[in-house]
Amino acid sequence: MRYKNASHVLPDELLKEVQKYVAGEALYIPGLEEKRKWGEGSGARTYYKERNARIKEEYQQGSSFEQLEERYGLSQERLKHIVYKKE
Repeated sequence: MRYKNASHVLPDELLKEVQKYVAGEALYIPGLEEKRKWGEGSGARTYYKERNARIKEEYQQGSSFEQLEERYGLSQERLKHIVYKKE
């Protein structure tokens, strides 16, 4: 990422307004692209969605919370949250 001098890029009126808030500091201004949700870039969002679906399915097929706790390494409270969550 390259830094640009704000006085070379922004109109004087806007520069003076920005200086009221962050004079002398570096300021990051994100682009206009849409912000991605957590885990979309790394695949974590998909992984946990699929894992939670498996947990729900196994519970509905008769697995106990104790069995799921051992299999997935999650607390029973967390498992209950996953199983009973409405989507």
